[in-house]
Amino acid sequence: MTHSLVCPETVSRVSSVLNRNTRQFGKKHLFDQDEETCWNSDQGPSQWVTLEFPQCICVSQLQIQFQGGFSSRQGRLEGSLGSEALSKIVDFYPEDNNSLQISCFSCWKSVSLDCSAYTFPVPPAEVDRLKVTFEDTTDFFGRVVIYHLRVLGEKV
Repeated sequence: MTHSLVCPETVSRVSSVLNRNTRQFGKKHLFDQDEETCWNSDQGPSQWVTLEFPQCICVSQLQIQFQGGFSSRQGRLEGSLGSEALSKIVDFYPEDNNSLQISCFSCWKSVSLDCSAYTFPVPPAEVDRLKVTFEDTTDFFGRVVIYHLRVLGEKV
């Protein structure tokens, strides 16, 4: 059964936080399910989020909700197991809007989904560490604003 894999034991890191104001724009807001809060990066050429899970997981879906105007034209999902180096799972190309964007194994298998959200394909991957990199940001200064980041799948 697919469920959220980010738990209190998951260690998260981000590339930056706007004005170092972690109270208002920190990484915790990526996972708090609150529509009013967000992670807001500082400026830079690319931004990223890493997640270290307490055990091996099989990722089957990634959900991202940007603030329109502060998204990324290209993203990269990387993963690894144990002390292995990160390796690319997939490149993806999000839309610059406020919609929830969903990656899924069904998309990877070319099965159509009946949903209004923008979808992009991601193959299933067994990892204990993930890195999502946002490149070519739509904001002139390279900032990214994300309201929701969810990793769904199963514990292995």
